[in-house]
Amino acid sequence: MSAFSDSLGVSASGLKAQSHRLRIVAENVANTDTPGYRRKTVAFSEAIERTGLAQVIVDKVALDRRAGEQIFDPGHPLADASGHYTGSNVDLIVEIADAREAQRSYEANLKMFDQARQMSSGLMDLLRK
Repeated sequence: MSAFSDSLGVSASGLKAQSHRLRIVAENVANTDTPGYRRKTVAFSEAIERTGLAQVIVDKVALDRRAGEQIFDPGHPLADASGHYTGSNVDLIVEIADAREAQRSYEANLKMFDQARQMSSGLMDLLRK
């Protein structure tokens, strides 16, 4: 494999990992008001292929261990004898920050992919002359 295709592969793995992270963030935001919902977090790791090329992969998706907010609403179907039920543990500020970070990482990987593609195209143009 050439260095160009190696860099395209690394960038593509970063794009895939960050798009997975954005899906998890979107799921968390969508379930902000779902009683008992626990926030999901994404962990990445490095995988070395047979060629020695490093790739970014989603290692695991885990549930946040923080307790959900206790909400007082005696009329809610999930309320206990004291009138409280457990809400989700999703913090919108944290999710917005995670979404921004994932978006910027995605854009950086996309820029690297595009740069490698342009360099490869430029090399092909030079070889044709």
